[in-house]
Amino acid sequence: MMEVTIDKNSGYCFGVEFAIKMAEDEMEDSNRLYCLGDIVHNDMEVRRLSEKGLVVIDREELKNLKDCKVLIRAHGEPPETYKLAIENNIELIDASCPVVLKLQHRVKTAFDKMEKCQGQIVIYGKKGHAEVIGLTGQTLEKAIVVMEDGDLEKIDFSRPVTLFSQTTKSTKGFYALKDKIAERMAKANQQLEEVDFTANDSICRQVSNREPQLTRFAQENNVIVFVSGKKSSNGKALYGVCKTQNERSYFVENEEEIKPEWFEPNDKVGICGATSTPMWLMEQVMAHIKTFGQEVAP
Repeated sequence: MMEVTIDKNSGYCFGVEFAIKMAEDEMEDSNRLYCLGDIVHNDMEVRRLSEKGLVVIDREELKNLKDCKVLIRAHGEPPETYKLAIENNIELIDASCPVVLKLQHRVKTAFDKMEKCQGQIVIYGKKGHAEVIGLTGQTLEKAIVVMEDGDLEKIDFSRPVTLFSQTTKSTKGFYALKDKIAERMAKANQQLEEVDFTANDSICRQVSNREPQLTRFAQENNVIVFVSGKKSSNGKALYGVCKTQNERSYFVENEEEIKPEWFEPNDKVGICGATSTPMWLMEQVMAHIKTFGQEVAP
């Protein structure tokens, strides 16, 4: 008989859980709360909260708002957002993740230091990602955002470099990038005894610990159904971990995308997800797969 389990380590990280709780608490007293960007990279959860009164806005729309409440999600925001809120008499409900806020402070401190020696701040992350916008905002938009090898061309390797990472990136990807930068800097500064390169592994441990946990989970099951919104960077990275360990891994946004032919009668099926995947959605997926179990049972 088919066995279906949900990975106990999957689902919301602390930061996302905290932001959603703050939004729900705020909406108990009012039927409308603005949120700067999707509160979480999961369309189904965004839809559920919008039915409660959460209105998603972008930065352009924020400029036209006055005398209201706006939620800042876990990803954090650049200094300009806070400045605009004061100017427009907007009350900010700040649900920035403490890990992200600490990183913003570290980036700002490092940037001030780098400015004195013509150095550069490099951020391993996705350009345009909400968290990355908040981080580059600490550097007067001077930080160099690097995601792929081609982006390395933006760095002047003859000048000092301080490297940070978006908190939800892959640890493996960060260390591979660190090695490439170190190699190029050594080449560009052969005449110097010491190369001025500092690499800060600023990946959230609650996120990075999921890689080894998911590795085990993917090996323990015959089939993996990974539930995540397609916009989630963390989802893509963690699904990649599953796929590497288990060829029968499938990425779905919800139960409607699941196909019965993925399963055999005696399969052990594991359901897991990103830090932006709500538990109620994984439970919905499990209930749906269990109906296949009845159909394929011998």
